[in-house]
Amino acid sequence: MHNKQRIILVLLAIILVLSGAGYLVYRNSAPDNYPYEPDTPAPDPHDGMFVSAHGSMAFNGDGESVTINFDEELAGLLGLPSGEQSGKYVFLSGELPPQGSIPVRYDVAHELRLTIGDQSVTVDMGIAAADGSSSQVGVGAVTPERIPMLFHDGESFDIVFNKQK
Repeated sequence: MHNKQRIILVLLAIILVLSGAGYLVYRNSAPDNYPYEPDTPAPDPHDGMFVSAHGSMAFNGDGESVTINFDEELAGLLGLPSGEQSGKYVFLSGELPPQGSIPVRYDVAHELRLTIGDQSVTVDMGIAAADGSSSQVGVGAVTPERIPMLFHDGESFDIVFNKQK
C-alpha cells in the first residue's frame, strides 16, 4: 500500500470514529426544546373545585375532563361561552420550535388549553406582579392548590383559581 492510500484510510477511519462519537453524544443528550421536568414523579392531576372571583373550574381527577363556570368578563377574555360548560383541558409547554406546544405535566406548564364543544382556547399560566409590570410564568406557576391564568392588556394581570377546601 502506498503512503497516499494509507493517509486516505487513516483519515477515513478518523472521520468514522468522530462521526460515531458525535452520534452517541447526540442520541444520549436531552432532546432540544423540551421543557424542563424535575427528576420526580409526575404530580396527580387536579381534582376538585377551583374558584376565583370570575368563576370556577371543577376537575374530576382524570387529567382531561373539566367543568367550567365562567362569568361574562372571563368568558369574553377567553372567547368561550359563559355559564356552566363541560369540556376537556390539557397543560402545554408553550411554543417550542419546531413542534410548537406539547402536553406537559402542570407543574412545568406555560399554557392551558380549554376545549368546550368545538371551541378551543389557549391561555398563559402565570402570576402578574402587583403593578402589572412583570409576571412569573412556567415552572411552579401552577400548583395542586392554584391555577393562575395570565393576561396581557397593556399591563399584565392574572385571574387565580384556588382549590376550594
